[in-house]
This record gives sequence, structure tokens and C-alpha cells, in this order.
Amino acid sequence: MSSVAITKETYLHWYESMLLMRKFEERSGQLYGQQKIRGFCHLYIGQEAVAAGSISATRPDDAFITAYRDHALALGKGMSARECMAELFGKETGCSKGKGGSMHFFSKEHRFFGGHGIVGGQIPLGAGIAFAEAYKGTDTVCVCYMGDGAVRQGALNETFNMAMIWNIPVIFVCENNGYAMGTSVGRTTNMQDIYKIGLGFDMPSEPVDGMSCEAVHEAMDRAVQRARRGEGPSFLEIRTYRYKGHSMSDPAKYRTKEEVEEYKAKDPIEQVRATIESKGYADQTWFDEVEARVKATVEDSVKFAEESNYPDPSELYTDVYVQQDYPFIMD
Repeated sequence: MSSVAITKETYLHWYESMLLMRKFEERSGQLYGQQKIRGFCHLYIGQEAVAAGSISATRPDDAFITAYRDHALALGKGMSARECMAELFGKETGCSKGKGGSMHFFSKEHRFFGGHGIVGGQIPLGAGIAFAEAYKGTDTVCVCYMGDGAVRQGALNETFNMAMIWNIPVIFVCENNGYAMGTSVGRTTNMQDIYKIGLGFDMPSEPVDGMSCEAVHEAMDRAVQRARRGEGPSFLEIRTYRYKGHSMSDPAKYRTKEEVEEYKAKDPIEQVRATIESKGYADQTWFDEVEARVKATVEDSVKFAEESNYPDPSELYTDVYVQQDYPFIMD
């Protein structure tokens, strides 16, 4: 099965999609400061290459599941800025009907299964989604994201074990941004090469430069093709960085300005822009058009969210349980 090539169109799509992610998150941060968005809010600024490179190496019917830093992945999977912003506002037009908020984006249509607020809770769920696909005989995969803090959960070891035993088509991705909330990786483990956790299960595992769309795409492509061939799971430790704090309530005083500036010099959006310019894929007019289009999309999403209604109080009782008739024959 052939791999997914990186083309001129790939670079152009990377740039526009990452710019949308960045501008959406920046606007969300502003609106949070104005108290139009409340509750928890975790921004993805700086980590855009992880989302962009993953999506370009997968298909729309492949499932994605992640933790609570979920806005950018949702946008990348094709969810509209309108439904995402409305969810942040808690409006009924949001992707989770305004009842999930920042941490619980969801779209069955776009194969995006959260957005999960429980640290590591999505890891066994990701394997379960992939198991279901294998059971149905499809060749789709599930990409399951987690943070560097979540890999310390016992559920990861149990899930890795089952995934290998059952040859489940799941790609586990640790978005290692260096900090579990305010605690650095170096303070949580004496073995800082997180990808080596997978080696204990004989799972194909590797570290990846998370500030490079190309590196993420190529590593994801290898893992996806392996899963589609029926060769089971993979574990990618994608080393990235968040420019903002863990959440909007985190001033990030535990990092030095020098450290943050070092990673800002590797900004994935600027790297892709430089490649587009050096290869002559687009001119300044194109960049201006993209920026205007992205700005309009984000502002339209804000207007849509502000004008939407809050859910009716009766909605508290819907989407809690699902009635299912099981075709069991009882003697």
C-alpha cells in the first residue's frame, strides 16, 4: 500500500489549516479574557504541526480521539469554526450542543471522538474504536492522542498490552510538550525518552520532531500504513511545545523566557511559510488572501456564537443515556 506523498498542495493546505488553528486559538484566548468563554480552556498554540502532519497522512474516515487540548485537531478534521466557537460559548449550535465546552468537542460526522477531560481516559477508548473497525473488517485506523502526563496512567500499560495481543489498528501519539501542567517531564521520570515505553511491549515506537510538519507526516504515514496492512499498533512520541500555559489560568512561571523563545524560533507555521516561499509555491498575494480568509472565518465564528441561543434547560436530561434494544434471544 503506497504512502501519502507530500506535494505542493500539501504545503499550501498545511499553511492555511495551521493558520486557522492559530488564529482561532488566539481569538479564543481573547474571548476568555472577556469572560465570553468560561470554564476550562486549553490552547494548542505552538503544537499545530502535530495536527497538520497527522491529518495529511490519514484519511477523513480515520478516527481521531484526544484529551482536552482539542480545538485544533477538531478544526483539522473538518469541523467548522462556527460549531467549535459556539461550543466554547456554551451555545446550542455547538458541536456538543453547548454541553461539553472546551474539553469535550465531538463530531460523529467528522470521525472526531473527543475531547476528554479525564487524564488518560481516552487511551483505552481509542483502542476500542480501532478494535471496532477491525471487527467490522474495515481498513480504517484510530489515532489516539495523549499528553506526556497521561503516559503515567496505568490504563496506558493495560491498553498497550491488549493492543499488541489483539493486533489493533491504533496509532498512539504522545504529544510531549515538555510539561504535565506545570511539572516538567524530567521531574516525573528518570527515563525521558517516552517512546521507549512502547518498546517494552514490542510495539513499533519512535520519537518525532513535533515542530516539523514533514517529520510528523512521515512518521504518521509509516504507522498508518503499517496498521492498514494488519500489522497492529504503533507509538509515536511527538516532541512539541506549547507557547502558552497549560490552560488559561496558568501563567507558566515555571519556564524561562529563553526556553520559550527557543521554541518560537521553530514555529511550524513560519517553517512551512519559508518552504512555500523558497520553492515558489505561492506569492505574497496568496499569503494575504489566506490571512484575510482565515480572519473572516474566525470572526464569522465569533458572530455566529454570540448570536446563537443557549440550550434549553430541558437539555440537561438529554444525551445522558441511550436506549438500545439488544437482539438477544433468552431461553
